Amino acid sequence: MVYAIGTGVANVSVGDEVVIHPGHWDPEDPTTKSGDPMFSNSAAIWGYNTNFGSFGQFCVAQEHQILPKPPDLTWEEAAASTLVGTTAYRMLFGWEGNTVRKDDVVLVWGGSGGLGTQAIQLTRSFGGIPIAVVSDTERGEYSVKKGAEGYIDRSRFDHWGEPPAFDDAGGQKAWTAGARSFGKEIWTILGTRRNPNIVFEHPGEATIPTSIFLCEAGGMVVICAGTTGYSAVVDLRYHWVRQKRLQGSHGTNDEQAIAYNRLLHEGKIDPCLGKIYAFEDIGRAHADMEKGLEVFGNRVALVGAAEPGEGAP
Repeated sequence: MVYAIGTGVANVSVGDEVVIHPGHWDPEDPTTKSGDPMFSNSAAIWGYNTNFGSFGQFCVAQEHQILPKPPDLTWEEAAASTLVGTTAYRMLFGWEGNTVRKDDVVLVWGGSGGLGTQAIQLTRSFGGIPIAVVSDTERGEYSVKKGAEGYIDRSRFDHWGEPPAFDDAGGQKAWTAGARSFGKEIWTILGTRRNPNIVFEHPGEATIPTSIFLCEAGGMVVICAGTTGYSAVVDLRYHWVRQKRLQGSHGTNDEQAIAYNRLLHEGKIDPCLGKIYAFEDIGRAHADMEKGLEVFGNRVALVGAAEPGEGAP
């Protein structure tokens, strides 16, 4: 809820019920004025790269970040997906020539998590066919409920990480067999031999070799994180000959955030609220994430709301 506004603020009023998108930048930066502000040197993720207190009872944000809260959502539902949802929107619709189109196959790593649940729903909303990659059956079934055509249980495969050197014939043969076996799961789900037009990536080091290998010719592997590590290896033979795109993506610009927020207002996207923490347990929420204690969907901490369920009619 907006408690105060600064000089020059015209589109936000005290008392407005709002959500805040994570794109933060210097409005006077030349790149901000001439193009996508997330390409500017001043671009940052609000409350992560900045110190304005995204977990504080009171915090400071820029006017362009402020979006109207969907009135049908509780406070915790409205807060759940803004970061991951806008990030996923940019990944899937921000890169001209490789945006989700009708009947496109999109392979989504971490289908039951915060990013994955949003990517699945966004893909389905625009006519694409999402396929989830998960770590067990329960997570797979959850992904299907959110719109996935089917799921692949990655725990059944062991070829992850850096492939053997190109001159290691035996190692290359074994690794390729593992990657092909994984890819055939996509064909089984679809009932036809089609490879993903877009691979929605964030594990990074452990999975990029497989993602590049499986991506359709002229398709895109788009990545926003490196949760398994940052030193990813790409076999350039599959990359250049098949003319695939490896695209980095970070945050959101205003246009993308507004488009995602509109889908929430229209009820087309479920924020996928997972575990709810009390205000005094915010530290525990971060500790749980550091320990790898996963939840379906998104974690939320109540800030201001006395109990879950407030904020909706």
